[in-house]
Amino acid sequence: MIAKWVLGLALAAAIAGCTETPKPEQPTFYRSLAQPGAALDANAAASMISGYRANNGLAAVSIDPALMRLAEAQARAMAERDRISHSPGGAAFIQRLKRSGYDARVAAENISAGYHTLAEAFSGWRDSPPHRANMLLNGADRIGIAAIYVPGSKYKVFWALIIAAADGRQG
Repeated sequence: MIAKWVLGLALAAAIAGCTETPKPEQPTFYRSLAQPGAALDANAAASMISGYRANNGLAAVSIDPALMRLAEAQARAMAERDRISHSPGGAAFIQRLKRSGYDARVAAENISAGYHTLAEAFSGWRDSPPHRANMLLNGADRIGIAAIYVPGSKYKVFWALIIAAADGRQG
């Protein structure tokens, strides 16, 4: 009886040794968006930007659906033209913001291309004085962010970040 129990224990230990321990999942801000079907984690972006703002004595930001749509349109417009521009379709940022009906007290836009991960885009913006100033926009409390993958582009991924403070009439 004891021999069966010892044999069973040894077999269980051997089987347990054969199973692989799952690797921890990579944080979403390190995932490459330069591939089909890759999706930007907007909540991770808001958390990253909020942490940066908190380290600089500023309020956190949250995701704003209207700003998400505007950022998506901006990133898509750049991607369609394979060009980094604040006015790829002819309208400058403030014009696009007003035309959308989003009435902001303060607003700024960061764009870029060529960064494959959220961490890279964030670092690029943080290390650029004008982009850093936008992420640290005083009074801002909302963001919209988008990344569009374009396989045939030398950039591969186009980015748009809009940071703003609504005038209070939006939802």
